Amino acid sequence: MAKPERLPWGMSVQTKETKMELELKNLYDDFRDADTIKAYAKIIKKDAKKLENPINIMEVCGGHTHTIMKYGLPQLLPSNIKFIHGPGCPVCIMPKERIDHAYVLSMLQDVILVTLGDMIKVPGSNGSLQDARSKGADVRFVYSPLECLKIAKENPTKKIIFFAIGFETTTPMTAALLDAVIKQNIKNIFFHINHVTVPEVMRELIDSRDIHVDSYNNKIDAFLGPSHVSVISGSKIYEEFPRDYKRPVVVSGFEPVDVMQAISMIVKQFIEGRCSLEVEYKRLVTYDGNVKAQELVNKYFEKTDLFKWRGLGNIPKSGLKLKPEFKEYDAEIIYKDVLPLGEIEDHKLCICGDILRGMASPPECTIFGTACKPTSPIGSCMVSSEGACAAYYKYGNLV
Repeated sequence: MAKPERLPWGMSVQTKETKMELELKNLYDDFRDADTIKAYAKIIKKDAKKLENPINIMEVCGGHTHTIMKYGLPQLLPSNIKFIHGPGCPVCIMPKERIDHAYVLSMLQDVILVTLGDMIKVPGSNGSLQDARSKGADVRFVYSPLECLKIAKENPTKKIIFFAIGFETTTPMTAALLDAVIKQNIKNIFFHINHVTVPEVMRELIDSRDIHVDSYNNKIDAFLGPSHVSVISGSKIYEEFPRDYKRPVVVSGFEPVDVMQAISMIVKQFIEGRCSLEVEYKRLVTYDGNVKAQELVNKYFEKTDLFKWRGLGNIPKSGLKLKPEFKEYDAEIIYKDVLPLGEIEDHKLCICGDILRGMASPPECTIFGTACKPTSPIGSCMVSSEGACAAYYKYGNLV
């Protein structure tokens, strides 16, 4: 038997853990330091005087939106630098048709529907999964898809359907679950895949093939690339934007110092006449990303021809589905006879589509903060904790 770790004289296990927590806190505090944020603001204001035209920067990820709003970063920037809030929230872009799939599946006899927590309040045409659970459906929310293994083994007579959502960040976890299901020969876990990918929607926003999306009138001059996605996929996935569309991309971390440094990097590109891909979040993001995770995803998934994004419409090659050889696990195929197929329109007064395209901001919506609130969301941008409307509702007084 291994001997317990010997601690320094007078230090208990509790104080060692406390020390570790303090070290982590000190690490985060460095990236939230007010003096550092103000120093970057001063640099940006000085450089911004050299800009020939205003710059509109789209942060693709909802995590960036919350940092920007929570720390009041727009107040620190000069008037010729603006944020445009993009579509980077996997719950926000989930169309009602797919939410209805989750609802219908959850109401089936002998089914346990499992998904990630943000999905609980998202309203479909029949209601939310929270409503389904109140009517007796067995809906469970997990932090990790691998929790489905335990649920399946504890409920051998039930069919466990994992309603998978998220960008490149969470897709490897779904692939890891399917890998475990196959290796352990588990027969009662199935998958409804709703994973989407970031580059395709960025491309759609600036060069849409959809006649209903006026992408050529967009105001996007540069992108803040999402860091968590980039940890998996690598920064290489953004190379086309400076090369083909003349939009600089800086991959940024989520802390306020990260965001301010990334903005400074974008401004310097404009005043120096450059247009390139850069990485601010170098402490975790590499050019190639997590190759092992990518290989696992590519083993089980392939691109869909089209995936409908709420408020944006059908975007080519922007979604993933299980490869045909794994169709025995595909809930969309197994339950195709009961899943609804019709198109569903969003609420007429909701402008989430314009917000997700960066053509409007939440306060411009007539129902923002009145009929549409986090406690009674109508639009998708208010439902998720990462949604732009939820961020404005919570932190709007700071801007």
